[in-house]
Amino acid sequence: MPTAAHLAKRLQYATIAWNVGEAVLTLALGAVAGSLALIGFGTVSVVEVFASAVVVWHLFGDGDTVDRTPTALRLIAFAYGALALGLVVAAVGDLTGGRQADESPWGIAYLAVTVVVMFGLAAMKRSTAHELGSEPLRREATITFLDGILSASTLTGLALNAYLGLWWADPAAGLVVALAAANEARETWEEAAENG
Repeated sequence: MPTAAHLAKRLQYATIAWNVGEAVLTLALGAVAGSLALIGFGTVSVVEVFASAVVVWHLFGDGDTVDRTPTALRLIAFAYGALALGLVVAAVGDLTGGRQADESPWGIAYLAVTVVVMFGLAAMKRSTAHELGSEPLRREATITFLDGILSASTLTGLALNAYLGLWWADPAAGLVVALAAANEARETWEEAAENG
């Protein structure tokens, strides 16, 4: 049975691998369907890859993790901020432009799987972060959880657009997730200041 540190490393590598594939797939599906929601979702996956890489650096780089904690928290706060900004730009663009995407059944199916994967990874990361006492891992687990919420909201938005013609549902949900991400960015930055 792997130690908590090895499990944390495996979870981060799994998150990175999933999100790289997710970025490529959802950007391609978004381009085919003309869906800014899917394109925005793919872009957000890149932010998750960055945050996961920061945690790998924090936990497994050379030197004392305590010394790296403030820097890791600042980088994760930056990732939250980038996530919030990206979502706001995409959502406002969709809402003001009134642009309706074509249906994307493959996008809907993929997002349904992604919801399960992201919530599962987030729960495992939180548990491992608690065991290790790693605040950067705990914060990054919240990004993964927000990715799960974003997956669910994008899925809902695509489904409501496809089946009920409610094109505004996805960008509206994106704004809610952006607000949560902005709050996490602020709290994580403050925690970095307290730690360093």
